[in-house]
Amino acid sequence: MRARPWLLCISAAVVTVNANVEKTVFLGPAALHLPPGWPSLEDLHVDTLTPTGPSLLATQLPVQFPTEKTPRGLESWYILRSLERGRRYEVRICWPAFQPTDFWLDTFPVDQVFDTPELLSSLAEYSQQRQSAPLQKLQHSSATPQSVLFLRIQAAASYYSTNKTLMEYPPPVDVDIILDPFILNILPHSLGPTAIYLSAVAVAAWFISGYIYRAIIAVSEELDEKDHKD
Repeated sequence: MRARPWLLCISAAVVTVNANVEKTVFLGPAALHLPPGWPSLEDLHVDTLTPTGPSLLATQLPVQFPTEKTPRGLESWYILRSLERGRRYEVRICWPAFQPTDFWLDTFPVDQVFDTPELLSSLAEYSQQRQSAPLQKLQHSSATPQSVLFLRIQAAASYYSTNKTLMEYPPPVDVDIILDPFILNILPHSLGPTAIYLSAVAVAAWFISGYIYRAIIAVSEELDEKDHKD
């Protein structure tokens, strides 16, 4: 049976709407010297995102169903590097709608993580798990002052299935993690082209509507003059 054209259009629309988004907005911190005795960021084996690249990380995040001990599921850690002090940034995480998941995104200064036992323990545990994983990071000397933040992502599966195996071992979620700087601390950089396009459309619509209005007035006046002559 041949598919009807309108069914193909509906199918295309359904495929297009296939992702959810969660985000957090923050300001770049002041550059920081890592004091002696603190762990080197290069030794943590944690993926790094920077505004100039790589600013997008496509990966899989492990998840679990909420428990009393872990109400927000599993935690993953990342480093946000080469930030500008006082500049506004946005981190977004996008994932397929067919993988229902709840995400929480938090950013922490380096000193806060290293000085907070709970955060440091979570980071250390994640770092240990990542020792054999392929790494996407930039090499920087820890002696150089750096504007750096830690990003913690908590992920909890949010669906129910009669499949016991699936409930005990939910599969990892495919995600894109994006670091997006703001333009003049007002608009995310990725939305710049969209804003320019909408502005151009608005300006064009204003001129076109004015032209159409004047044309309608001219036709109306011409019809009035014709009626008076008749």
